[in-house]
Amino acid sequence: MDIIGMGYLGFESSNLEAWRTYGPEVMGFQIGSSPEADRDSLYFRLDDRRHRLAFHPGKVDRLAYVGWEARGKLEFRAATQKFRDAGVQVTVGDAALCDIRGVKELIRFRDPVGNQHELFYGQKWMPRSFMPGRPHGGFVADARGMGHAVIITPEFPPELESFFTELMGFHYYGAGAGKGKTAFYRAKLNNETSHDIAFGHGPNKAGIQHVGLFVKSLRDVGETYDIVKKRQLPIMMTLGAHAQDPHVSFYHFSPGGFAFEVITELEPWHNDGFELNPEKLSTWGHELVGPILGASVRTPEEVLDEEGLAILERLRQKA
Repeated sequence: MDIIGMGYLGFESSNLEAWRTYGPEVMGFQIGSSPEADRDSLYFRLDDRRHRLAFHPGKVDRLAYVGWEARGKLEFRAATQKFRDAGVQVTVGDAALCDIRGVKELIRFRDPVGNQHELFYGQKWMPRSFMPGRPHGGFVADARGMGHAVIITPEFPPELESFFTELMGFHYYGAGAGKGKTAFYRAKLNNETSHDIAFGHGPNKAGIQHVGLFVKSLRDVGETYDIVKKRQLPIMMTLGAHAQDPHVSFYHFSPGGFAFEVITELEPWHNDGFELNPEKLSTWGHELVGPILGASVRTPEEVLDEEGLAILERLRQKA
C-alpha cells in the first residue's frame, strides 16, 4: 500500500479544557476550527493541514483512531480493494464523516488487536496558514507524516506483524533497545524516520504510551523543555539522543495521561536499509525520571471500545 505515514490522530478526552490551555501554551499547537457537525470537539493544527490532532469528549482518556494517509485517490482505492481481498472488514466513511475529517475519502478498519484505524487521502490544507499558539518555529509533518505513536497491546499475535508488513506494506524496523516484546514499523513511502507506529506487549494492558512529534529546531525542543519544567509538568525522560535515530528529544506527560516526545533531527535520517540492534536505548541523556506507562495505559476493558474488546476476545479464544 502506498501510504505516506500518519496523517492524524483522534482521542477521547475527559478534560478538554486542560487541552485547550496545554496545546497552544506548552506545545505550540494552533487551535483549529471545529467542524460544524463536531462543535464539541477540540482540533489542533501542527502545520498547514486542516488538523493533525482531534480530541473528542469522552468518559476516559484514550486513543480513538489512527489516520493513515494514502498518496492519492488511485492508491487509496487500490488499498481499499487489498483490504477487502484479504477479508478485512472495511467501513466506508460517509460524506458527513469525510467532512469532519476534512478529507476526500476514507475507510475505517481494525487491526488484529482491536485498535481503530482510518485510511484517507486529500486532507484539506491552506499554504502558509499555520499560526502557532506561542512563539514557535513550527512542526515537521510532511514527507514523514505527522510523527509516530507507540501503543501498548495486551496480546502480541503473529497476525499483528503480518497485518502491518504483508497487508499494509510497512517496513519492519526491529524491536529497538527496549525491554520486553516490542516492534517498530514505518510506512512504505516514509524513508525519513525509524517508525510511524510501534507496539509494546503489556499483559492485560492497553492504550497509547506516547506520541512523537518533530519540531524544526533544537531551540524549539529546549524552549518546550523549559516550559514543561517551569509548569512542573511530569517528565518521563529527560533530554537525550536515541541510539537508533540522529535525534534529540525528551518525553513529558500530557493531560491525556500519555507522553509527548518532542523531537528534532540533528542529522538527516540515515535510511540504513537494514535492521538495527542498538546495544542501549540512548547514546546520552534520556534519564528515566517518571513512569514508562502513564494513566492512558489501563486494562483493555477501560480503554478499548466494544468492538475492540470483541476482537481481542476472539483472538484469545483462538489462541
